[in-house]
Amino acid sequence: MPEKRLKKKATKKQARDRASKVKVSKKKLSLKQIKIRSKRVYANAANRKIAVDMLERYTGHEIQDFQEYIILTNFRYYTHRFCTILPDVHYTEGSAFKAASCSASNVTIIEFGIGSAMAALVMELIAVLEPKASLFLGMCGGTHSSLKVGDFILPIGAIRAESVSQHFMPAQVPALPTFKIQKFASQVLVEHDHDYRTGVVHSTDLRLWEFDEDFKETLYRERVIAVEMECATLFITGFASKVNIGALLLVSDLPLKRGGIKTKKSANSVFKSFTDNHIELGIEIMADIAERGDRIRHYRW
Repeated sequence: MPEKRLKKKATKKQARDRASKVKVSKKKLSLKQIKIRSKRVYANAANRKIAVDMLERYTGHEIQDFQEYIILTNFRYYTHRFCTILPDVHYTEGSAFKAASCSASNVTIIEFGIGSAMAALVMELIAVLEPKASLFLGMCGGTHSSLKVGDFILPIGAIRAESVSQHFMPAQVPALPTFKIQKFASQVLVEHDHDYRTGVVHSTDLRLWEFDEDFKETLYRERVIAVEMECATLFITGFASKVNIGALLLVSDLPLKRGGIKTKKSANSVFKSFTDNHIELGIEIMADIAERGDRIRHYRW
């Protein structure tokens, strides 16, 4: 990594001060705005203190170990591969998550589990870090006939068919990733001559939906490109918590095709053939944003 990407570690006191502070907007807030913001971790000192403690406990990291750019994943192999690729990685296992950080590249990876509830939890916790950017590296079931296993998808939105995002934003608010993160991801993919697809994904809590004909009919009507479990929650929780979040998904199976449902054998094949490239691209996207990115967030509310 270029020397200018290097970052000096903050002292523990400095990191805790940064994580526990509450930003006060120069703009005068209405009572209604104050009430809404006070529900979120980033604007509530008591909640932030609890979240810092929980983040340390769940990951095994101390607060000063976390870097400014965060990769989120469901899979242990991604964390292990991160530790192999980058130098001088600090790896820990907490009570619920696993985490690894590289100060030289200014990137931390957190393995948070699977599903919308865990996605919401990790987003609220990393909100105390005020990361400059975060990226979800997940897998999905491709639903469009043109897709094949190993394809990349950059979602432009997610249908909120899970049960968690309703607690953070009204139902009419669309679940969208941070545009500039997706833009940088697109640039890195193109630079490596990787083709990718964009579209809307369907986020659900339902497992074994592959055998539910009504559910599959809904997917056809929605014209979604893939099905997965976390994107809608990550996008909505990130928006509510002021965390910039993007996603690069890997098609791991094709559930609507004959013989396309993921099995232990096919999953092993996916990990063997495609996941190294996935995590390597994720690291490069974060490094690219760190080096060339301007101010990611472009909205205020």
